[in-house]
Parts: sequence; C-alpha cells; structure tokens
Amino acid sequence: MGARAFRIVLVKPSHYDDDGYVIQWRRSTIPSNSLASVHGLLTECAAERVLGPDVDIAIEAYDECNTVVDVGAVTRRIREAGAGFVALVGVQSNQYPRALDLGRQFRAAGLPVVIGGFHVSGCISMLPELPADLQQALDLGISLYAGEGEGRLGALLRDIAAGQLKPIYNYLADMPEMEAATLPILPRDVVRRIAGHYTSFDAGRGCPFQCSFCTIINVQGRKSRYRTADDVEAIVRANQAQGVTRFFVTDDNFARNRNWEPILDRLIELREQHRFRIRLVLQVDTLCHRIPGFIEKAARAGCNAVFIGLENINPESLLNTKKRQNKIWEYREMLQAWRHQKVMTWAGYILGFPTDTPQSIARDIEIIKRELPIDILEFFCLTPLPGSEDHKNLYLKQVPMDPDMNKYDLEHVCTGHAMMSKEEWDGVYRDAWARYYTDDHVETVLRRAAVSGLSLKKIADILTVFSGASRIEGVHPLQFGYARRKLRTQRRHGLPIENPLIFYPRRAAEFVKVAAQWLTLLRRYRVIMKRVQADPAAAAYTDEALRPPAPDHAVDDFVKVFADKIPHTHGAPVLQASAGG
Repeated sequence: MGARAFRIVLVKPSHYDDDGYVIQWRRSTIPSNSLASVHGLLTECAAERVLGPDVDIAIEAYDECNTVVDVGAVTRRIREAGAGFVALVGVQSNQYPRALDLGRQFRAAGLPVVIGGFHVSGCISMLPELPADLQQALDLGISLYAGEGEGRLGALLRDIAAGQLKPIYNYLADMPEMEAATLPILPRDVVRRIAGHYTSFDAGRGCPFQCSFCTIINVQGRKSRYRTADDVEAIVRANQAQGVTRFFVTDDNFARNRNWEPILDRLIELREQHRFRIRLVLQVDTLCHRIPGFIEKAARAGCNAVFIGLENINPESLLNTKKRQNKIWEYREMLQAWRHQKVMTWAGYILGFPTDTPQSIARDIEIIKRELPIDILEFFCLTPLPGSEDHKNLYLKQVPMDPDMNKYDLEHVCTGHAMMSKEEWDGVYRDAWARYYTDDHVETVLRRAAVSGLSLKKIADILTVFSGASRIEGVHPLQFGYARRKLRTQRRHGLPIENPLIFYPRRAAEFVKVAAQWLTLLRRYRVIMKRVQADPAAAAYTDEALRPPAPDHAVDDFVKVFADKIPHTHGAPVLQASAGG
C-alpha cells in the first residue's frame, strides 16, 4: 500500500427529458464502451503506479443512466483521499448539458473536472472556433479532452496531481493503434446494472465511408484500426472470469474489420471447445452478406442479434448524404441471410432526408413492412450532430440550428427542412412508431420469426420495448431502461426545484399510468404471440418479404418489385455507379 491516495471518479452522464429531469432507470439497456475503455486505461495507470510508487490510485465508475450520482458523497470521498478528480466520459452532444451541470457542481466544490467524448472531440475536429457551450466549460475551470486516451492518460494524471491541469488536451491528430491496446473492462457491479448484464468492447475504430451525417469518421478517423484476435480473446476471458459473457461490439461496422474472421474463429473456439456462453450484438452494413462466411461465422460465434444501418430505402436520400455503399436492391437478400442463421435483425431508419415528405415516409414504411423481413425497426430524426459534415456545413453557412444540445438526441427536430415544417417533421417521427408497430404488423413479425426458428418470446419482448418506449415513456428505445427514476432535486440548471407537495403526487400518478400502459401492451402482444404459437399452419407461413431473391441475384429482381413504388428506383443502379458506389 502506498502512503498517499488519489481517487478518480468516472461518470458517463445521462441527459434530460423535456421537463428537465435526468433520464435514469433501475436498469438501463445499452452499455457504455467509453466508460469501459477509460476505466481499463486508468486501471492500467494504477497498476503501473504512474504517480509514483507511494501513490495508490482508486477508481470509481458510474453510468448515470442507471446510477444516481451523489455529488456530495463523491466530493467527500475525493477530499478524504487528499487528491483526485472527476472525469465525465463519453459525453455525446445530447448529454453535454447534463455533463456541464455536473461539472459545475463539482467545480463549485473545488474539484478538478475533465469532460471528454464525441461532443468535445467533434466540435474541436470540425469547427473553426470553440462553440459557446465548450467555452462555458472552460470559463467554469473545466478541462476539455479531445481524442482517444491510449498512451496519454498517465500524463493527464500527473498534470492533475501537480496542479497543472491544462484547459484543453487535443489528441485528434494522433490516433493510437489498437493492437495490444488496453482492455476495456468494467467491474461486475457496474455491468449488472445493464439489462441482461451486457458489457461492450470495440474490436476496431474508424470507418472508411463518408456519410455526411456521421461523426465517427471525423472523431475516430477514416483509417480503420483494429484489435487482434488475441486481444479480443483476452477481453472475453477477463469478463468471463467475473461471470460476464454478453457483449455489445461497438464497431460502427464490424463487417469491415479486417480481423473479423480470426476474431470470430477465436470466439467460435471459445464457445464450441471451451463452452463459453458468449452472446454478441454486432453492428454491420447492408453489404455484409457478400463477404463469404461472415454471417455464418458470426452466428456460430454467438451473434443472436445484429444492428444494420439501413438508414433509408430511397436511393436519392442515400446518395445525397454520401451513403453510396447502401445498395437497397440487396436488402432483402441480406436480411434473409441473417434469418437463415436464426439471428434477429434490428435496423435503424432515418427520417428527414432532403427529399422526404410525410407522404413519402408513410409510403416507405409500408413498403418495408410488406417487402423486407426486418424484425425490429427504430426511427431517428436526421440530426446535424456536432462533429459531422452536415453540422459543419450548416454552421459555416449560418443556417439556424437549435442551440440546445440536449435536443440532439436524434428524437428532436434541430434544424429546418425544405419539404416539411417542424410540426410536420415532429408528427412524422411520432407517427412512424405507431405506423410500424401496429398489432397486424407485430403479428406478421412474429409469424416470420416462427417460420425462421427465432425465439418468439424474445422477439415479442423486444417488440414490446420498441413499440412502447417512445409512445409510453417518451424516450427513444436506445434511451430506455426498466423502472424510471425521477429525482426531484436532479433537475436541469436554471429550472426550479419543484415543491414536494406538487412533485410527488404527480410522480405517483405518472407511475401508475405508465405501469398500466406497459401492462396493457405486454398482455396484447402476449395474446398475439400465443395465437401464432397455437396456429397449426405457422410452419408454412410465407409472405413477400420471405420470398427468395432471383437465382442470379440480379438488380432487375429488385426493380420489378420496387420500381412502381418508389420514384427514381429504376435509376438507382446508374446513380450508384456514377457516384463511385
């Protein structure tokens, strides 16, 4: 034991709802890879005693989406240690106002505070000057950290220990290699607060594509960097040792990881020879089925759910945002390839591309329901996220954008649209969830699941969450968790703390109403599930979405199906070829 102590408190902030209360749950659903990565890096610093042989470094980690951050208690623990700081990690644009509020409280207590994550890195990488919200942090004495932490956090700790914390640390021009990088590991007591006890790791960083709405290419770079199969095995074994075997692989596109095959082969070996009970959620592109053996090996490695960046089915929309790699005439073949391996498909769909109208969006959702065998579809508003080319262009042209970063959660309309008013765009977003998750289509999804050998209960439960999160809780499913916490005193800076005689009765009424709505929805979907299970003809079910593609996989097969439904689809192959896609 060293003679001195240095305490580090890591917080992954949540963000505020429309009433200014922190969105928080007893159990959240999406693990934070940033929290795991920074925790791993600092654990390595502690083991190496970067502050000297006589200094013990203690680390706490909290995901505010599922944990109440007690500012007073954290402050006391750091003061009792005699030295330390608070790091607000992985802060996205919509989480920045909450991060700033937490930082303000810790600074008022005299503690050093550092904010890092995609909002800080994205703004610094793309804008010619610091925006007002980053300057506000500097004015409070909060330091900003842009870029990745491998090989750099030891120097940061020494600066803090010496009382020489710099205002800005900018490492965006120097991306560290991933081979033999520190393992992103969180303690089990942090992981168990995630539904299903999922943790996460990145097998690679960066993306070669040029999507104009994406921040990854400008924060992590367009040159892809990768972990080795040995590194991934070490991550899995370290988590297995503490009883954690479920992983969300956060690569924006794991199918383009050059090490995908040795990584999957290693995971297959761990599952089939060493009996590890690995479960994976992967993110992939719409062309992954073209890679020989990829889907089959992913399933054998434990992938039972895959997130696909579908984004849109309108070729003009995809071309306008430089997403040339999405070839929509191959969607059905790709989705069926995953179904044949009994993997649930989960896709994201963006609303608000320049050519979108309420009518075209409604039409396209109906086409998806009828023609594509997707299990789960989630909707986002096209948002000019800081760090994206879209945001930079609007910023430089001084096009009005909502100044409140809390709204940059992909659920709120943050800028104008050529074809829709703000009210229409808001309405389109709300309508999309109701349009896709009708009882009739839920039954269709369950019938497709039954004939494909997927777990009906799993699909029904996930359909319940995605159908109800936005309509019942008022949050996107990716912001969802189980049993909402709403603390009266944790409200956005500048808003009044409500009288307990008003707050608690209203909160009790909200709780009862929400619980009743969830129970009603759950029962309704259970009835549909049991009807499908009881149908003696369930195994013979088929529809247009399950129809096999043409034997020659020709583009003409797509054209015959879709050309009369989506204008300009007949020209899509020509558009893609001329764009270099």
